[in-house]
Formats: sequence, C-alpha cells, structure tokens
Amino acid sequence: MESSIAIAAALVGVGVMLGLAALGAALGDGLVTGKMVEGISRQPEAKSTLFMNTLISVGLIESMPIIALVVALIILFAIKVL
Repeated sequence: MESSIAIAAALVGVGVMLGLAALGAALGDGLVTGKMVEGISRQPEAKSTLFMNTLISVGLIESMPIIALVVALIILFAIKVL
C-alpha cells in the first residue's frame, strides 16, 4: 500500500515539475522574443546582433525543460516506476 502511494505521489510530482518547466520556458521564450522585436523596432540596424543573441538565449531557456525531464526520469527510475 505504501509503495502505491509513493508511486502516485512521484508521478504527480513529476507531472507538476514538467508542467512548470514547460510554462517557465514558454514565458521566457515569449519575453526574450518580445524584447527582440522591441529592440529591432528601436534600432533596425542591430537586427543581426539581436537575432543571434535571441537564438542563444532561447536555446539556453529551452534547456530547462530538458533538464527537468532528465531529473523526472531519474526520480521515476529511482522508485522503480519505469
């Protein structure tokens, strides 16, 4: 009985963790992209620099859900769900 409760709690925790990581990445991507558009509208000549910095930033932001997925898999394998 305790094992099934632990498994259910781990699954709920993993789901919440992955959901929040995806939400954080979506908000971060939106903010970075919005600021890029704002910067391009203020200084159109800096478009290439802003675009390159935006791609780097979005790539780093998108690593957060991937890291959360790895941690989730570690948790699930640690309690032998998978």
